[in-house]
Amino acid sequence: MKDKILTDMIYKRLSEKDLSSVQGKLAIQVNLTGKIGGVFYIEIIDGVISVMPYEYIDRDATISVAISNLQKIVSGKLDVDTAIAEGKMKVEGNIDKLLLFKDLIQK
Repeated sequence: MKDKILTDMIYKRLSEKDLSSVQGKLAIQVNLTGKIGGVFYIEIIDGVISVMPYEYIDRDATISVAISNLQKIVSGKLDVDTAIAEGKMKVEGNIDKLLLFKDLIQK
């Protein structure tokens, strides 16, 4: 149930943003760390977003973050660069796709 609430929140926040700059596919898997773990993915294909509570095998990048920090990032209370520098979020994968995702989430 918490996965559904979280994925709905992420979907709502990102669907309010202008995603038209995403041409082709952007697929980010989010691994939730901490007391409440889980996994979901965010996929944007030609500006259309999907957020699903599953692993994404053909992902461009992976983000590992606690739910509380992810909520702060999405709401604009925590900067992505700060989260990475302080060890609150770990990233791996295609750096260009990660930078694009960062720009989208912080708009």
